[in-house]
Amino acid sequence: MLGYIDWQPSVEAFSLGSYSVRWYSLLWCVGLLCAYLIVQRLYKHQKIGEEKFEPLFFYCFVGVLVGARLGHCIFYEPGYYLTSMKGFIEMLIPFHQMPDGAWKFTGYEGLASHGGTIGLIVAMMLYWRKMKLKPWVVMDNIAISVPATACCIRLGNLMNSEIIGNPTDVAWGFIFHSREALVDGQLAPRHPAQLYEAIAYLIIFVVGAMIYWRWYKVQGMAEKSRIAVGTGFYFGFCLATIFTFRFFIEFLKKEQVSFEEGMLLDMGQLLSIPFVVLGVWCMGRKGRS
Repeated sequence: MLGYIDWQPSVEAFSLGSYSVRWYSLLWCVGLLCAYLIVQRLYKHQKIGEEKFEPLFFYCFVGVLVGARLGHCIFYEPGYYLTSMKGFIEMLIPFHQMPDGAWKFTGYEGLASHGGTIGLIVAMMLYWRKMKLKPWVVMDNIAISVPATACCIRLGNLMNSEIIGNPTDVAWGFIFHSREALVDGQLAPRHPAQLYEAIAYLIIFVVGAMIYWRWYKVQGMAEKSRIAVGTGFYFGFCLATIFTFRFFIEFLKKEQVSFEEGMLLDMGQLLSIPFVVLGVWCMGRKGRS
């Protein structure tokens, strides 16, 4: 195992007195900050007023967090969260009830990207109606930034040693020090699936941004361009590329919940298919904003 990567980082980035900040939370915040700065720049280029931009972060933050949390609880652990009052309460608040009855702050341990995507779409619907903006303009601008945020979130998963891959003998295999990483009671190198996803999402962001800037430089704001903001192209590109990769990377991942064992396609793959179909449709649509 000397050739493999022994992965056992601290889950805490730093501490302030008795309060510690975890890498996962920090990277979530970095991802949201990246999206904020990217969309802010896009709005300026498109001469959309600052007063219409400022509320966007609040809508997106709440939509993603609520959607991701409900998505995890409903799609992956309904037996725990939907069958008792204790589970239902824990689904809504970042606390866990201990065996002695006390409540401990744990943060939201369990967030699903598919649920976050649904929550984000709902939040954008509320936002564009409130701000009286064209729906596809909002969707496209947000979609350009989303892969950068997704990259940061997967790096957070890597720091948490969660969502790990299947056992492997490739030279870059990671040895994760967690109970779920055991194979026949022994630690074994596994695919760093989180890192694969992070790299893929970074590439998707760069490609999407390059398409936008190339179009902006050559076409200006010509409405007839099929890849102009407001046609749905970028929203479709984001969905189709991210969830197509997500579908295939699942074959290299360890199942996240026990009911996925023996399934031909796991929950992540089943949930990805509708998003891929929607993304392809959006990229091919001829309508404008």
